[in-house]
Amino acid sequence: MKDRRQVISMTEHGVPWFKLDPVWEGGEEIILQGLPSDQISPIWQLLLLGDGSTTRHLQLLTGESIEVDIIDMSPIGISSDGAPDSIENVPGPRLRRQVWLRTASGQRLAYATSWWEERRVNEFLKNQSLPIWSSLALSRTELFRDVQGVHVGHSNQLARAFGETGPFWGRHYLFWHQGRPITVIYEVFSPYLKKYLGEA
Repeated sequence: MKDRRQVISMTEHGVPWFKLDPVWEGGEEIILQGLPSDQISPIWQLLLLGDGSTTRHLQLLTGESIEVDIIDMSPIGISSDGAPDSIENVPGPRLRRQVWLRTASGQRLAYATSWWEERRVNEFLKNQSLPIWSSLALSRTELFRDVQGVHVGHSNQLARAFGETGPFWGRHYLFWHQGRPITVIYEVFSPYLKKYLGEA
């Protein structure tokens, strides 16, 4: 049986977040040069490596508004939480937020975990029931999305939640505001998106 620690990262409080068990990962060099077209289609590459809003892209693809189901918001102190190394750019103590991104009609399209400086999270997420992009857009917050890594892997939990078999494509990135990192976001996309994007 697969060691569950490869699939779920646990905090000291025992609350899980869903991390891919990777079969392949690429860093900043791969992101800058792009992936070979025989490894991933160009349109999936735009979704994964582009610096635009995930929520906005999903809305345009599906023609539906994108809504958030909040799974968890947990204080994690100064723990690294099994997160990407980029978390070291976010001052502690930290708060971890987990959500599903879904269409208004209920189709889950992505899973996202984000890590925030706990004392500043309400500054950026004034309405925490909104997708991050929508919340930041309402306050006209200027951001730079710095894609740091791309991942392909498996997760039994995400397979059940999406109703789709892996492998799954994901990425992580930093959001910068006024020269300061404000959050690290780890996203995994449902293979259901092939309905709009074709096969990855």
